[in-house]
Amino acid sequence: MPQGQPLTVPNDGLTTRQRRNRPLLMVHTGDGKGKSTAAFGLSIRAWNQGWNIGVFQFVKSAKWRIGEQTVLERLGRLHEETGEGGPVEWHKMGAGWSWTKKQGDAEDHARAAAEGWQEIKRRLAAETHDLYVLDEFTYPIAWGWVDLDDVVTTLRERPAKQHVVITGRRAAPELIEVADLVTDMTKVKHPMDAGQKGQRGIEW
Repeated sequence: MPQGQPLTVPNDGLTTRQRRNRPLLMVHTGDGKGKSTAAFGLSIRAWNQGWNIGVFQFVKSAKWRIGEQTVLERLGRLHEETGEGGPVEWHKMGAGWSWTKKQGDAEDHARAAAEGWQEIKRRLAAETHDLYVLDEFTYPIAWGWVDLDDVVTTLRERPAKQHVVITGRRAAPELIEVADLVTDMTKVKHPMDAGQKGQRGIEW
C-alpha cells in the first residue's frame, strides 16, 4: 500500500468516505508478544479522537492491574474532568481467571466468561462504545465457554459504527474469516526462551 493507498478499489457502490468510515473487526493473534499491547495502543489513539472506549479483559487475573489499565482509566478521568478525549470503561469479565488457575474452578470461569460475552452483546445492541477491546477473548472461545457461531454472527451483524479488536493466540478460522484486519504476531525470540521471567515496564 504505497503512501497509504489501497492496491485495489472494490466495485461496491460506496464512496471513498463511506468506505473509509466502515466499522472494522480486528484480530491480533499469533504466538508473538504484543497482541494486547497493540490493542491498548489503538485505544489511546481512539481516545485522542474522542471515541467511547470499552475494554473487556477475559483471562488476566482480576487482582492483576496492568499498566495500560492505569493509563486508560486515568485518561477516562481526564475526559470527565476536562472533556478532552473520550470516555473509558475497563472491565474484568469474569471471576479472575488466570493461566495458573488458582482462583475459582472451571465451571465458575466458564459461567463468568459466558456472562461477560452476554454483557458485550447487550452493549453492541445498544451501540454503547465506539471501540471494544476484547482482550484474550480467543481463549474462552477455544475452551467452549463462549459459542463461536454466536460471536461470529453478533460481530458480523453489529449495528452502526462500532469497531472491535480481539486479542489472543490461536484465533478460530471462522473469526479470522469474518475479520477485516488480522495480524499474526510471530515470535522470533523471547527472553523467556533464555529463562528470563517477565519484568516491570515490559510485561506489566
